[in-house]
Amino acid sequence: MPHIHEKIDFTVSTYIVNGNAVLLREHEKYSVWLPPGGHIELDEDPVQAAIREAKEETGLDITLMPNGKNPTIKDGWNENLLTPPHFMNRHLVGDSAHTHVDLTYMATTDSRELHPEDDEDSVRMHWFTKEELDDPQYRLKDVVKYYAKAALDAAAKK
Repeated sequence: MPHIHEKIDFTVSTYIVNGNAVLLREHEKYSVWLPPGGHIELDEDPVQAAIREAKEETGLDITLMPNGKNPTIKDGWNENLLTPPHFMNRHLVGDSAHTHVDLTYMATTDSRELHPEDDEDSVRMHWFTKEELDDPQYRLKDVVKYYAKAALDAAAKK
Protein backbone atom coordinates (compact mmCIF):
# COMPACT_ATOMS: atom_id res chain seq x y z
CA MET A 1 0.00 0.00 0.00
CA PRO A 2 1.31 3.49 -0.75
CA HIS A 3 1.94 5.97 2.00
CA ILE A 4 -1.22 7.39 3.56
CA HIS A 5 0.54 10.54 4.73
CA GLU A 6 3.69 12.26 3.50
CA LYS A 7 5.25 12.47 6.98
CA ILE A 8 4.17 9.43 8.98
CA ASP A 9 2.40 6.10 8.54
CA PHE A 10 1.43 3.31 10.91
CA THR A 11 2.82 -0.14 10.09
CA VAL A 12 2.95 -3.65 11.52
CA SER A 13 5.68 -6.26 11.56
CA THR A 14 5.40 -9.83 12.76
CA TYR A 15 8.16 -12.14 13.96
CA ILE A 16 6.84 -15.58 12.99
CA VAL A 17 8.19 -18.60 14.88
CA ASN A 18 8.08 -22.26 13.92
CA GLY A 19 9.90 -24.65 16.25
CA ASN A 20 13.39 -23.29 16.93
CA ALA A 21 13.46 -20.72 14.12
CA VAL A 22 12.06 -17.29 13.28
CA LEU A 23 11.29 -16.12 9.75
CA LEU A 24 12.93 -13.05 8.26
CA ARG A 25 12.80 -11.77 4.70
CA GLU A 26 15.37 -9.74 2.85
CA HIS A 27 13.75 -6.40 2.06
CA GLU A 28 13.69 -5.94 -1.69
CA LYS A 29 14.45 -2.20 -1.60
CA TYR A 30 16.90 -1.86 1.30
CA SER A 31 18.62 -5.30 1.24
CA VAL A 32 18.25 -5.78 5.00
CA TRP A 33 16.64 -8.68 6.86
CA LEU A 34 13.28 -7.77 8.38
CA PRO A 35 10.15 -9.62 9.50
CA PRO A 36 7.08 -9.70 7.27
CA GLY A 37 5.03 -6.54 7.58
CA GLY A 38 3.70 -3.39 6.00
CA HIS A 39 1.26 -0.52 6.20
CA ILE A 40 -1.97 -0.67 8.19
CA GLU A 41 -4.70 0.02 5.66
CA LEU A 42 -7.47 2.51 6.37
CA ASP A 43 -10.14 -0.19 6.68
CA GLU A 44 -8.33 -2.48 9.13
CA ASP A 45 -7.01 -2.58 12.66
CA PRO A 46 -3.39 -3.52 13.51
CA VAL A 47 -4.22 -7.18 14.25
CA GLN A 48 -5.94 -7.58 10.88
CA ALA A 49 -2.96 -5.89 9.19
CA ALA A 50 -0.42 -8.18 10.89
CA ILE A 51 -2.30 -11.32 9.82
CA ARG A 52 -2.90 -10.01 6.27
CA GLU A 53 0.71 -8.91 5.71
CA ALA A 54 2.05 -12.25 6.98
CA LYS A 55 -0.27 -14.15 4.65
CA GLU A 56 0.53 -11.97 1.61
CA GLU A 57 4.30 -12.05 2.10
CA THR A 58 4.74 -15.66 3.24
CA GLY A 59 1.56 -17.63 2.55
CA LEU A 60 1.58 -18.73 6.20
CA ASP A 61 -1.40 -18.90 8.54
CA ILE A 62 -0.27 -17.41 11.84
CA THR A 63 -1.48 -17.21 15.42
CA LEU A 64 -0.52 -14.04 17.24
CA MET A 65 1.08 -14.58 20.63
CA PRO A 66 -0.68 -12.69 23.42
CA ASN A 67 1.07 -9.84 25.15
CA GLY A 68 -0.24 -8.89 28.53
CA LYS A 69 -3.82 -9.28 29.57
CA ASN A 70 -6.88 -7.93 27.87
CA PRO A 71 -10.04 -7.88 29.95
CA THR A 72 -12.89 -10.13 28.94
CA ILE A 73 -15.44 -7.68 30.28
CA LYS A 74 -18.39 -6.92 28.03
CA ASP A 75 -19.94 -3.61 28.99
CA GLY A 76 -22.37 -3.02 26.15
CA TRP A 77 -20.07 -0.80 24.10
CA ASN A 78 -19.61 -3.53 21.48
CA GLU A 79 -15.87 -3.13 21.56
CA ASN A 80 -13.45 -5.55 19.95
CA LEU A 81 -10.46 -6.17 22.20
CA LEU A 82 -7.23 -6.34 20.19
CA THR A 83 -4.02 -8.25 20.89
CA PRO A 84 -1.50 -5.57 21.89
CA PRO A 85 1.85 -5.50 20.09
CA HIS A 86 4.95 -6.74 21.90
CA PHE A 87 7.00 -3.71 20.88
CA MET A 88 6.49 -0.35 19.19
CA ASN A 89 9.03 1.88 17.51
CA ARG A 90 9.26 4.90 15.26
CA HIS A 91 11.87 4.86 12.52
CA LEU A 92 12.89 6.77 9.42
CA VAL A 93 12.20 5.13 6.08
CA GLY A 94 15.40 5.04 4.05
CA ASP A 95 16.96 8.45 3.50
CA SER A 96 13.68 10.33 3.55
CA ALA A 97 12.01 12.41 6.22
CA HIS A 98 9.09 9.96 6.18
CA THR A 99 8.67 7.86 9.32
CA HIS A 100 6.79 4.75 10.33
CA VAL A 101 5.31 4.00 13.72
CA ASP A 102 5.61 0.22 13.80
CA LEU A 103 3.53 -2.11 15.97
CA THR A 104 5.65 -5.23 16.35
CA TYR A 105 3.90 -8.55 16.92
CA MET A 106 5.04 -12.11 17.57
CA ALA A 107 3.30 -15.14 16.12
CA THR A 108 3.59 -18.87 15.64
CA THR A 109 2.81 -21.05 12.66
CA ASP A 110 2.51 -24.80 12.09
CA SER A 111 4.40 -24.80 8.79
CA ARG A 112 7.66 -23.65 7.19
CA GLU A 113 6.32 -23.96 3.65
CA LEU A 114 6.41 -20.50 2.14
CA HIS A 115 3.98 -19.47 -0.59
CA PRO A 116 4.10 -15.68 -0.99
CA GLU A 117 1.56 -14.01 -3.25
CA ASP A 118 2.66 -13.54 -6.84
CA ASP A 119 3.09 -9.77 -6.53
CA GLU A 120 5.45 -10.08 -3.53
CA ASP A 121 8.95 -9.44 -4.81
CA SER A 122 10.97 -10.46 -1.79
CA VAL A 123 14.55 -11.36 -2.64
CA ARG A 124 14.65 -14.29 -0.24
CA MET A 125 13.34 -15.58 3.08
CA HIS A 126 15.11 -17.63 5.71
CA TRP A 127 14.17 -19.41 8.94
CA PHE A 128 16.81 -18.22 11.44
CA THR A 129 17.82 -20.21 14.50
CA LYS A 130 18.99 -18.29 17.56
CA GLU A 131 22.60 -19.09 16.62
CA GLU A 132 22.15 -17.83 13.06
CA LEU A 133 20.77 -14.53 14.33
CA ASP A 134 24.28 -13.79 15.66
CA ASP A 135 26.08 -14.94 12.51
CA PRO A 136 27.88 -11.88 11.05
CA GLN A 137 27.37 -13.06 7.47
CA TYR A 138 23.71 -11.93 7.66
CA ARG A 139 24.53 -8.42 8.97
CA LEU A 140 21.30 -8.28 10.99
CA LYS A 141 20.37 -5.03 12.67
CA ASP A 142 20.62 -5.22 16.46
CA VAL A 143 16.94 -4.38 16.95
CA VAL A 144 15.92 -7.17 14.54
CA LYS A 145 18.08 -9.67 16.45
CA TYR A 146 16.62 -8.49 19.77
CA TYR A 147 12.99 -8.80 18.61
CA ALA A 148 13.65 -12.13 16.86
CA LYS A 149 15.26 -13.64 19.98
CA ALA A 150 12.39 -12.33 22.11
CA ALA A 151 9.93 -14.06 19.77
CA LEU A 152 11.86 -17.35 19.97
CA ASP A 153 11.93 -17.10 23.79
CA ALA A 154 8.20 -16.30 23.99
CA ALA A 155 7.28 -19.20 21.70
CA ALA A 156 9.44 -21.59 23.73
CA LYS A 157 7.46 -20.66 26.89
CA LYS A 158 4.09 -21.31 25.23
